[in-house]
Amino acid sequence: MQEQKHSIKEWAKDDRPREKLLSKTPMALSDSELIAILINNGTRDKSAVDLAKEVLHLGKNNLSELGKLSVKELTKIKGIGEAKAITIAAAMELGRRRQAVGSLEKPIVKDSREVANYLQAILRDHNHEVFAVVFLNRGNRINHFEIISQGGITGTVADPRIILKKALEEDAVNIILCHNHPSGNLKPSKADEELTFKIREAAKYFDIKVLDHIIVSDEGYFSFADEGIL
Repeated sequence: MQEQKHSIKEWAKDDRPREKLLSKTPMALSDSELIAILINNGTRDKSAVDLAKEVLHLGKNNLSELGKLSVKELTKIKGIGEAKAITIAAAMELGRRRQAVGSLEKPIVKDSREVANYLQAILRDHNHEVFAVVFLNRGNRINHFEIISQGGITGTVADPRIILKKALEEDAVNIILCHNHPSGNLKPSKADEELTFKIREAAKYFDIKVLDHIIVSDEGYFSFADEGIL
């Protein structure tokens, strides 16, 4: 027998997030009501709001934690299929990108804190290490940002040749190396330091300057330049 679904239109008016959003503002809706709009419809036993509450619970009732969940993890909830999980994941990513853009409204880099705020916004939900580079022109205006590798930080995954090739393609005069520490520990490892110096020395041959290497986590950030070890 085909499973009967309850659409949002069939609920009592007070339980209709879409109508509530139209009659008021998005800010008037709870997190679960907003997620219910993404989910669109429930199952025979659960409304979209009920499912949304389960989704939030899986994310420890914290949108930041929810953003870290994968599509596979979301589909563990009965009633959340792949399509619904993908919609939720896409919404989380849009929110993340909006925050990242807002954190670096000025395209000219002035200090490590500006870059760190941007990096924290864009890398905060990665559960594994990500190595990225900010490419700047002579006026320290950002030309390009790119994640170079994921899953670890070694000389293999963060190959200086790849970074410098990209820097030349982007007409970069200066670069800022970046990576995250999902563990929360901001102290650079010996491998972090060795890789930084390796890229710095290689960049000199192309008249490209490594301005900084910034490590970010939920706890804050660490700047090689600010600490005087670059």
